[in-house]
Amino acid sequence: MTRLRSLTHRNVLIAIHDVLATCVAVVASLFLRFDGQTFMVRLPKLLHLLPYVALASLGVCYLLHLTTTKWRFISLPDLFNILKASTVLSFILLIADYLLVGANAFGPLFFGKTTIVIFWILEVFLLSAARIAYRYFRYSRTIARSRFSAASPTLLVGRAADAEVVLRSVESGAVKLLRPVGILSPSRADRGQTIRGIPVLGSIDDLSDVAADLAQRQRPITRVVMMPSALDADAHPESVLIRARKLGFTVSRFPSLEDGGSMALAPVEVEELLLRSSVKIDYQRLRDLIRGKSIIVTGGGGSIGSEICERILAFGAARLLVIDNSEPALHAVTERLTGKVEGTVVEARIADVRDRERIFSIFKGFQPDMVFHAAALKHVPILERDWNESIKTNIFGSVNVADAAAASSVAAMVMISTDKAIAPASFLGLTKRFAEMYCQALDADLARDIPDRPQLRLISVRFGNVLASSGSVVPKFKAQIEAGGPVTVTHPDMMRYFMTIREACDLVVTAASHAVTTVDTDVSVYILNMGQPVKIVDLAERMISLSGLRVGHDIDIVFTGVRPGEKLSETLFAHDEPALDIGIEGVVAARPNKSSIGKLQDWMSALHDALHSNRRDEAIKILKEAIPEFRVT
Repeated sequence: MTRLRSLTHRNVLIAIHDVLATCVAVVASLFLRFDGQTFMVRLPKLLHLLPYVALASLGVCYLLHLTTTKWRFISLPDLFNILKASTVLSFILLIADYLLVGANAFGPLFFGKTTIVIFWILEVFLLSAARIAYRYFRYSRTIARSRFSAASPTLLVGRAADAEVVLRSVESGAVKLLRPVGILSPSRADRGQTIRGIPVLGSIDDLSDVAADLAQRQRPITRVVMMPSALDADAHPESVLIRARKLGFTVSRFPSLEDGGSMALAPVEVEELLLRSSVKIDYQRLRDLIRGKSIIVTGGGGSIGSEICERILAFGAARLLVIDNSEPALHAVTERLTGKVEGTVVEARIADVRDRERIFSIFKGFQPDMVFHAAALKHVPILERDWNESIKTNIFGSVNVADAAAASSVAAMVMISTDKAIAPASFLGLTKRFAEMYCQALDADLARDIPDRPQLRLISVRFGNVLASSGSVVPKFKAQIEAGGPVTVTHPDMMRYFMTIREACDLVVTAASHAVTTVDTDVSVYILNMGQPVKIVDLAERMISLSGLRVGHDIDIVFTGVRPGEKLSETLFAHDEPALDIGIEGVVAARPNKSSIGKLQDWMSALHDALHSNRRDEAIKILKEAIPEFRVT
């Protein structure tokens, strides 16, 4: 009944077309089978049968979805449904011929098997002809528009399977202002082939030659679109980016469809090409966790928080509440999120996680299923100077969120932590490690109260630097390169772990999915697999090269010295934290030694006094007692 209520006037017109096509096929098949006089003798009885044939056609076509399929997007599955409908209707005619007609009219049969075969052929033709003609009309109109509009002549770079998806998107109008003229594929099997009318002109290495050849034939290209297979490490995407930029082409990427992202083209960002290939994410697992849930994200206006919000929407949350203490950041993220995905209600609140009463009030009113706590102060040199602010936000703010989550009986609270929390050498590391310890202690406390399955899981997810996040080296290096240099690096041996924002946020949600389903309540700290650490100077050199410039010739690199609170390298596990394989690619767990919730509260009380009297040395002494591995740089 729901399907019937959703039918539109367009569906009614399609149903009328299919019924008329069936009636015409019946009459025409009988006319073609018998000569004039024999046909005329059968015609009166045929006219009596046609209403029943029409009703049968209406039902069969509706049940096989022909009535509800948009002709603009007709495809092979729809043609198979036409074959099925024609076959079913032919069998109905055959049964009617034997049971209803043949007993007392025109000899043994009215139609005969030959007539029914002719009907099947005509029915297939009449049901499909108008659909295919309409599809071709829309396709030709889209192509014509692209030729006479501002659509960019484009080379697609990637395998034929990816190209077919892009070309369908262009034909349907989902991707606009794009006019593909050729394909470059890394696969030898694709060479010399044609995909939906667009030729494969060569390999990825042939970019310069193909572009020159097209220009000589008065078909110059202005854009290169890199498809998912062209971004694989084996395809050497950085070489494509460098060549395309040297030729003056705009370089875009077509998103992978499996991660729930939009179909829109996006610029190829340098940071996407700087690292190893991404971890394979089980997106169905993430959708199962998030779909239909009510989620709170604190710090939702920041780099990590806003990306988590994007992913929460993509995975089908029912409600999303974004919390941030910056009005401009909150406005910007909610403007971007609102209406992006149908079915998700996006709300926003200005609030500071330091304000315990405000946070408790928001949580009580919203009643979330899950909380992602991304609100934090994170810039090492600033927090070394303003140490008291780091304690207020990263420790007391995190405690407020954790306690509010516990009071609201959510399924999980996920705190975003950092690799700087291990063997910390800065106030950022110290405060984040203390916040981890509080979440671990509260998680253990709740597990003791409900031994079989705690009502709330409080977990921390630890990872390194996020490329292109606010304040990270990538935007800084980009700006310095665009300004003509020099690019500044603190130390030639400085090394860091790096991830892209998208991968980090997806793995954060992956860790949460394990926490809420595992029976091992002793696992409350998760560490993301970030591959091998990268030298910052190597990162700078690659960024300069990807910009089409040469180190030492076009752009210089200058070393400025290690800043307060910085270490030359980071570690992911403390010496007393054994790693635990949880069976999920990209995520491992740690079994840290936990302090009691009572001891942590004592330290917090002492920290509160140190803050009140503005005693930095006393605060360091308290944190050193709580975190003995702290080492002063």
